[in-house]
Amino acid sequence: MSKKKPIVALIYDFDGTLSPGNMQEFGFIQAIGKSPAQFWGDSDQIAIGQDASNVLSYMKQMFDEARKAGIKLRRDDFRRFGEKVELFEGVKGWFKLINEYGKSKGVIIEHYINSSGLAEMIEGTSIAHEFKRIFACSFLYDKDGLAEWPGVAVDYTAKTQFLFKINKGILSVRDNKLVNESQQEENKRIPVPNMIDFEDGDTDAPCLTTVMMFGGHSIAVYNPEKEHKRETARTLLRQHRVNFMTPANYRKDSRTYHLVCSIIDKIAADCELQHLSHFMGR
Repeated sequence: MSKKKPIVALIYDFDGTLSPGNMQEFGFIQAIGKSPAQFWGDSDQIAIGQDASNVLSYMKQMFDEARKAGIKLRRDDFRRFGEKVELFEGVKGWFKLINEYGKSKGVIIEHYINSSGLAEMIEGTSIAHEFKRIFACSFLYDKDGLAEWPGVAVDYTAKTQFLFKINKGILSVRDNKLVNESQQEENKRIPVPNMIDFEDGDTDAPCLTTVMMFGGHSIAVYNPEKEHKRETARTLLRQHRVNFMTPANYRKDSRTYHLVCSIIDKIAADCELQHLSHFMGR
């Protein structure tokens, strides 16, 4: 009896998970003549002063500071800033390694971004082509191609909606109909138990716990050079908000690689058992 190959979705936050810092800190903030502390401090003051979204506040801050510095913000400008974003050790080779391992186990691997960072900057990174879909913040552009208004703002709770879009195979950000329609679990393109979610902070807890709640696999990634990041991961693990924690090293000899391979082994075995159970019950 023929069967479909199961799809395993690896879903990543970006800042602090694949990159050691906020993407704005690798060129954009320097271009506007600010320090990271100044930029984020000003952004926080907007949010605090007006009880506003931190995400919309940083997007406004980028827009306002670029205008004051005489910097035009077109999609290609964001992508050029994205080219300067640094990545953790092993990230560039990670996707090929995992894709090959998944293939050897009879599963299809797909990679997704689910981030409060900027989609346009992620599109400029050297790994952008590895993702089936980048769900992240983005701007609207005027007739001259200049950013003029936030188009998508992804905060820590909004990120959960994209988990369910991936679950149902919906790649449109705009869709709010199909994602809310009732659908039998067996008809969903990627069941949550076939998801592996990588996050780095306590604000990511809604995503991590949602994945865990529905039987998926959540991983707290931390920068091994920053003790407070390690402690955040420990706290998430202690509070049972994640299944695992691992340093942000993506080389073949890393704990992250061996952990994810073991999870893929489990998903492949579970799918095989489900198939056998269904077949024998007919």
